[in-house]
Parts: sequence; structure tokens; C-alpha cells
Amino acid sequence: MKVEFAPRSVPLQRRLQTAAVVQWVFSFLGLAQCCTVAFIALLFTRFWLLSALYAVWWVVDRETPGRGGRRSRALRGCAVWRHMRDYFPVTLVKTAELDPRQNYLLGFHPHGVLAAGAFLNFCTEATGFSSLFPGITPHLMMLSLWFRVPFLRDYLMSGGLVPSDKESASHVLQRPEGGNLLAIIVGGAQEALDARPGSCTLLLRHRKGFVRLAIQHGTPLVPAFSFGENDLFDQVRNPKGSWLRWVQHRLQQVMGISLPLFHARGIFQYSFGVIPYRRPICTVVGKPIPVQKKHKPSEQEVNEVHEKYLNELSKLFEEHKAKYNVPQDSHLEFI
Repeated sequence: MKVEFAPRSVPLQRRLQTAAVVQWVFSFLGLAQCCTVAFIALLFTRFWLLSALYAVWWVVDRETPGRGGRRSRALRGCAVWRHMRDYFPVTLVKTAELDPRQNYLLGFHPHGVLAAGAFLNFCTEATGFSSLFPGITPHLMMLSLWFRVPFLRDYLMSGGLVPSDKESASHVLQRPEGGNLLAIIVGGAQEALDARPGSCTLLLRHRKGFVRLAIQHGTPLVPAFSFGENDLFDQVRNPKGSWLRWVQHRLQQVMGISLPLFHARGIFQYSFGVIPYRRPICTVVGKPIPVQKKHKPSEQEVNEVHEKYLNELSKLFEEHKAKYNVPQDSHLEFI
């Protein structure tokens, strides 16, 4: 394999962009382990009191993630996220106004390998969410597992992340003052196993829990498609029925997270590594789909709204794909 190295004279701006992405990738891959090790290791040093006090705080504060979290404007607006945005780059496109007197449930597609678009658009101000949607506070759902990790839970909450369970979702959607947007990556970890350049396959055909949740709260559904999300990494071939896919599926059932074997470029060379390619991501937010509130919707009612959502998402994709270099014969496939 021919290794292509980065040029020696790289502008400072590009170095900062790469550094921002490197810290994000490695924090995604190893921050939970580092936080756990640090918490335990401190107990065996003269700084043991730090871990002891944090444990007390952890118990007192244990309900906060499920109640909308505790965001930090300083962290969301940190310059490092703007450098990360410019690395790809990432843009957020609005196609309709969102009324700040209402709450919304947004379906984000596709998951991609590391959900870079979802993170930058809804957990930071790098793409100008608050300017595009004034009066709307975004929340992004993440596996509840990560909110059990010491120190990490506080970092996640500071960006507006909340646990991916029904109670947390309901707490956000039923806020009477309105102005909240709950973003759900509907395909979840399982969809990441099919994330590869050019893929238009969404794990959505039988995922209806988010639709039922929207009906129960009378919350409008907002489809969003992130063009380029699947183009950031290559992935080892894992067709359904292969031994690799079987192992990944079993690990997901046991651990709750998927483990796609992805690769792209390195830090100092462009041929191999776990740093994403410099490829643009454009997240297009569609228009809200009105939903009539009903505490116990029937299967037929859920199916009707779900079908309407699929149609609106397909329409959004077809209307915008030509702008983002998606082949004309490419269409969304729901599985």
C-alpha cells in the first residue's frame, strides 16, 4: 500500500482543524475509559478526597441527566468546535421556521460512524443553531450507558446531551413553555454498521417508537437528513450473514453499542488511520409534520404518521440531493 504523507508546510488553520478533530475522535473512543480509570486511581492517591466528594455529588445529582441535563454555554461555544466544523466543513440548513412556543421531536438521519453532524449541529454552536432557530433549545439523545461514567456524564450534559430513554424524552417534550427540540438518531448504533460512502440505507422501516412518543405528547415531527455523514469513513466489509456482522450484532446485544471496524486517514499521512476524511457534511432540517395528540394511539394511527414521516424524509432527500453531489439514481432505502 502506498502511503501518502501530509505536506510539510501545512497552514496553521488546517493544523488547528485537524487537532480539533483528533481530540474529538479520541475522546469519543477512549474518554469513558480514561474517566473511569481516573476516578478509581484517585482513590489510591493523596487526592482520594476528590473522588469521594464526586461520588457524593454523583448520588445527589443522579436524576439531572433525565431532567434535561445541565448545559454550558461556554463549552457549547468553545472555539475548538469551530475548528472542527471547518475541517469537514459542516453546515446546517433551515428549510422552515420552528415556533419557539412549541416543542419538537427531530429525527436525524443517517447515524454515520460517529454521528459528527449530529454532535456539531445540536451539541455545539459551531454551525449557528441558535441563530438559525432563535428561541429553540436543542437536546440530543445518547445511550444511557455513558451517563453512568464519572466525570463523563457532566461533560455530556454540558453539550445538551440527554439519556436515550422514554422518561428523559418525555421530560423534554412535555415542558409547557415550549422552545425545546429533542433530536433522536433513529437508526442508532445498529445503523452505524451500514455506514459507508455512498450508502443511502436507513434503519427506519420498523422503528416507530419515536413516532408513538410524538403522538403521545402532540409534538410535531421534524425530519432531518445529513448529506455526507456516511462519507467520512470507510468500513471493513460486513455483509449480513457474515461472521463479522454476527460478532458485531452479538456485541451490540450484550454491550448496547455497535463496533464498526472503520478507517480513513491518519494524522501525518492520508492513507490509513481513524481520523475522518475531509468531506463536507450538510444537515438539512425539514419542515415540521403536525401530530395530533393522543395518549394511547392505536397501531394504525402510529403507522399512518410513520408513513407520512417516511414520505416527508424521502421528499427532503430528493429535493436537496442534487445540491450535495448525490447521484440522481440514488434514493433512500428503508429497512
